[in-house]
Amino acid sequence: MEYFCGLDVGMDETAMCLVDDTGKVVLETAVVTDPETIKAALAPYLGRLRRLGHEAGSLSP
Repeated sequence: MEYFCGLDVGMDETAMCLVDDTGKVVLETAVVTDPETIKAALAPYLGRLRRLGHEAGSLSP
């Protein structure tokens, strides 16, 4: 099974939605906007994470 994740980045908080290859939501949460915190939330899925996308807004960089 593969996973796909979308990130909605905010100044203080990043919303995350992870779905499997059938489209079933596996994880829907919000974490502090910090690379290590985001990585920790995705840690159980990293081995099978196929794609990760984020919004193309002013906070994207």
